Amino acid sequence: MMAPESEQLRLEQVAADSWYAKSANAATIRYSAKIFSRHWRGTRCLELGPAEGLMTPVLAASFPELTIVEGSNQFCESLRTRFPSANIVQSLFEHFRPVSKFDTIILGHVLEHVDSAPLLLQLVRNWLNPHGVICSAVPNARSLHRQAAVLMGFLPTEHSLSEADLHHGHRRVYDPESYRAAFRAAGLKIHAFGGYWLKPLSNAQIEQAWTPEMLDAFMELGERYPDIAGEIYVIAGA
Repeated sequence: MMAPESEQLRLEQVAADSWYAKSANAATIRYSAKIFSRHWRGTRCLELGPAEGLMTPVLAASFPELTIVEGSNQFCESLRTRFPSANIVQSLFEHFRPVSKFDTIILGHVLEHVDSAPLLLQLVRNWLNPHGVICSAVPNARSLHRQAAVLMGFLPTEHSLSEADLHHGHRRVYDPESYRAAFRAAGLKIHAFGGYWLKPLSNAQIEQAWTPEMLDAFMELGERYPDIAGEIYVIAGA
């Protein structure tokens, strides 16, 4: 594993030029919140790695007790100002030690970033109440736009890291099989699997021409075709 100092520097570099709040990326995070809300439960929620906190307003309105763990100091300062009633913890996920367990744990675009996804999933399993749920989402290697990029020679394979992946700080790209396998390997039970955002083009191309209505329609279409959707999700429990 990377030294904590190196990982902290890496997080601050990503935060300094984050794209998650930009048009298409922001739309995916908001849509994933819509999907997660069908499954989350209880009163105590833990959100890991919210970055700019695009999903956080929905969580703050839905859970009386909200804990947020974010590695970047830049993001934490903003989150503390915007969500004064939430418990904001600046920490690497691997170093976080909660004093009590949670009913719902949100891993929105987290597993593709961390040094050791298996370790994090094992930790998260121990932080979950007996009947709690984990709501997780990641980019899909089998997304239409990645398959097209391979055919055009822009990516060596569907699992290769693109320039955008590297900018976001991604370390891996999951396909539906490897994603579900990661949860099972951690001893977690998958309650639901799906996808959203049927994405035929890159974000830059979409943002040049698509209307908000088009984005909404293609977000929903992805639920019909999860294997080739731009994003995939897992709802799991211990």
